Amino acid sequence: MKALLLLLISVFPLPAAETLHVYTWADYVSPDVVEKFEAKHDCKVVIDTFDSNEAMFAKLKAGASGYDVIYPTSYMIEVMDAEGMLLDLDAAQIPHLKNIDSGVLEKIHDRSMKRSVPYTVGYAIIASRKDKSPSAATWAVFENAALAGRMTLLDDMRETIGAALKSLGYSINTRNEKELAEAQAVLLKWKKNVAKFDNEGYKAGLDSGEFLLVHGYSGDLFQVAQENDKVALMIPQEGVTMSCDEMVIPKTAKQPALAHAWIDFLLDPEIAAENMEWMGYLCPNTEALKKVSPEFLHNPAVTIPDEIKAKCETIQDLGADLAKYTKVWDAVKG
Repeated sequence: MKALLLLLISVFPLPAAETLHVYTWADYVSPDVVEKFEAKHDCKVVIDTFDSNEAMFAKLKAGASGYDVIYPTSYMIEVMDAEGMLLDLDAAQIPHLKNIDSGVLEKIHDRSMKRSVPYTVGYAIIASRKDKSPSAATWAVFENAALAGRMTLLDDMRETIGAALKSLGYSINTRNEKELAEAQAVLLKWKKNVAKFDNEGYKAGLDSGEFLLVHGYSGDLFQVAQENDKVALMIPQEGVTMSCDEMVIPKTAKQPALAHAWIDFLLDPEIAAENMEWMGYLCPNTEALKKVSPEFLHNPAVTIPDEIKAKCETIQDLGADLAKYTKVWDAVKG
């Protein structure tokens, strides 16, 4: 019987499980949540990661395809939408769309969720080794020569130029060349003290004590602080960038139905609550927020003071004026 079964399988092979290809940021979906989705839909989820919106966009424009769900930040969705890269979503396949916080929808490009669905709201903040570095919550800490070689800034043009602009009291979306020149001077001053511009290694470096102060994403730093009580999270008093990462399905997706199922699964309140407690980012899901722990909501990486929140801004698409930022970034990195 066993031999016959093997013969039948060799002649009539079992159909391969469908594979969902996800392109997202590192540590952005709980492995347990992935396993639950795979079990529910009898499929395989393959996750590739990017470390900046610009790198992701450049890869896609260079011809990379095969991704079914991508997680751009709201401002990059404007660009991708204008380029005709995104599939219209079928709301009937995503019944949990009703859980998205309407207040967040008011701040993003696709308010009707025609082609994108909010996933997280996060901030670019700073964190330090509280046993070895100052506790002042200000962007001016990067001027501290005593920490030279032990600090990092994000290797992200808009985030890091935005930090310098905020330190000067300017908008992170300014088009004013004089203000951008001042931000460039600030960054060149900070550059003398930082070990490197980095989007990944800062987490392990802060945890180990290699770095004493880092600029990073709130969810990443939340995860480090959860595991290391020597790490303190700080929200610069001048304000920070606030971003909304969203889920989109590219027109080149090979599994659009499975992609819709993935988005709906992540919006399920039980799943969303589990997922956000693992990754450390707030999901704008009104029903899920009723299911998370009070400790999660009180964490400074998740809920920031109202007086600072009033100074926060979301990064916007600047169109042709983005070249002004590229010029500053090339001067700083060069």
